[in-house]
Amino acid sequence: MNLDQASTKPHELLAAHLDAKMKAVNSLIHDRMASKHAPRIPEVTAHLVDAGGKRLRPMLTLAAAELCGYAGVFDVHLAATVEFIHTATLLHDDVVDESAQRRGRPTANLLWDNKSSVLVGDYLFSRAFQLMVEPGNLRVLDILANASATIAEGEVLQLTAAQDLRTDEAVYLQVVRGKTAALFSAATEVGGVIADAHESEINALHAYGDALGIAFQIVDDLLDYQGDSKSTGKNVGDDFRERKLTLPVIKAVAKADDEERAFWTRTIEKGRQEDGDLDHALALLRKHNALEDTRRDALDWAEKAKQSMAELPDHSLRQLLIDLADYVVARIS
Repeated sequence: MNLDQASTKPHELLAAHLDAKMKAVNSLIHDRMASKHAPRIPEVTAHLVDAGGKRLRPMLTLAAAELCGYAGVFDVHLAATVEFIHTATLLHDDVVDESAQRRGRPTANLLWDNKSSVLVGDYLFSRAFQLMVEPGNLRVLDILANASATIAEGEVLQLTAAQDLRTDEAVYLQVVRGKTAALFSAATEVGGVIADAHESEINALHAYGDALGIAFQIVDDLLDYQGDSKSTGKNVGDDFRERKLTLPVIKAVAKADDEERAFWTRTIEKGRQEDGDLDHALALLRKHNALEDTRRDALDWAEKAKQSMAELPDHSLRQLLIDLADYVVARIS
């Protein structure tokens, strides 16, 4: 089955299955993003929260909890926590990246200002910590607190690594594990923990989220060089223009001769880009098979995510999560 062309996508099936719980999550999010004294907080938050995102991360928490037999109410709190952390990081990222568009709409920092985006992001992090305490589970608190620290660490690492040609695939993977996979793996892991699942199942959920998050980010980086701007929401080559050293370029740099390395030094490290540079960059990526090698890496990580599901109970949600891993890489399959 071509999951990218299927009439009903795996994340839509997951959303339908979790509809009642997700309504409770959305209700809790809107309740907790309120502020008696600073009306700009719900204004900025609502602009992003109500922009039509897939809510993939909170759904992973709910799915993991149900898959492991949880029947309580705190999975909703944890799912909302995960979404608050994600939203806070998006607000901060758009300031750092000086972005003008998110999910097809102007970014909050463009509509308001950088100060508002940063401070509202801080507020959402604080709300997330209030929510994660409420289940009274110290291990859950440890997982989500560590994920928050890892996300921030990954973003700072990216600041120094993104324009340094010495950045290799190991550093890239460390950045991706921080900025993307950490929250995916925390989202799935806490679902198992709150359900008091067996340790092997909790570890499998962590492994699934980690691999899924890495595949997700690699696909995003690959599509920047060969995607459709209508479906990706950004122009081809945005990462190149923003001088981001992502996996396709890292692979090309590793095989570059002196002349090619000088090109990457000028365009990425020094930021002196000229007309025609993007086309030349694409030619170098194709010359060294960097796009195909990146595609293969994404497929390998999706396969790792699927394999980790073998440890989980036989349940319709297990197959949905397997299909979700396939869907993440469907656009490049």
